[in-house]
Amino acid sequence: MKHRLMAPALAAGLSIACLILMYYLHSPAAYLLLSVCLLGVFYGYVKYISKKAEAERKQLLESVQRTAAATLGHHRHDWMNDLQILYGYIQLGKYDKLAGCVDRIKERMVADSKISRLGIPSLVFFLHSFRELNRSVQLEVSIADDLQLGDLLTAEDAEEFTEAIIETIRAYQFSGRSSWGEVLHLKLSLCREGGEVLAIFERDGGSAENADILKRHLDLWNSGKRVLAEQVDPKLISLRLRVACAN
Repeated sequence: MKHRLMAPALAAGLSIACLILMYYLHSPAAYLLLSVCLLGVFYGYVKYISKKAEAERKQLLESVQRTAAATLGHHRHDWMNDLQILYGYIQLGKYDKLAGCVDRIKERMVADSKISRLGIPSLVFFLHSFRELNRSVQLEVSIADDLQLGDLLTAEDAEEFTEAIIETIRAYQFSGRSSWGEVLHLKLSLCREGGEVLAIFERDGGSAENADILKRHLDLWNSGKRVLAEQVDPKLISLRLRVACAN
């Protein structure tokens, strides 16, 4: 943090010093020299900001690329497991079990396809990469047929809805586990009901260990937000997010 503030503080200090000197010196040559110094400080600061922004963009891109590569690796691992199971059934002659295995593969393909068609890139990326980014939560996603949020919500509502979903999952993550080694099972259902889009969260298990976290989350998303959060049951096992459709 100290290093990040050093360059702006230095540029501001040099600029103030030049302005003070210009106030006390009345020579045209001094004015010209100090003006050149000010331009130099300004140019150097702009160059520093541009270089810093480029480094941050590169770092962010590399982070996204690593996450995407890890997500693809997990999908590849899952496909290899499925193929090995199918191959094992074929070798053992257990042809009656092939249909069930193929059905499970089809169900996962349909679920991934529904996520990809949601139409909100940030939400699609979050849901596809969730298993790689969050090892302590097992998230099951259920999406109504033909639900495309990109066509139903404005850009602002879509961004806030995505943020609300992510923050709700985090609230469950920190409220629903009695120990750090425990894996939380959470189901997210997305659907349209009348003129609203709903996100329904259901935790597998009893009441939350730290219910205050979920209560604060509810209070936050009911304070001047377009996305509303509702408590579905008294034990906070289930929560619901609602946002009005744009059309």
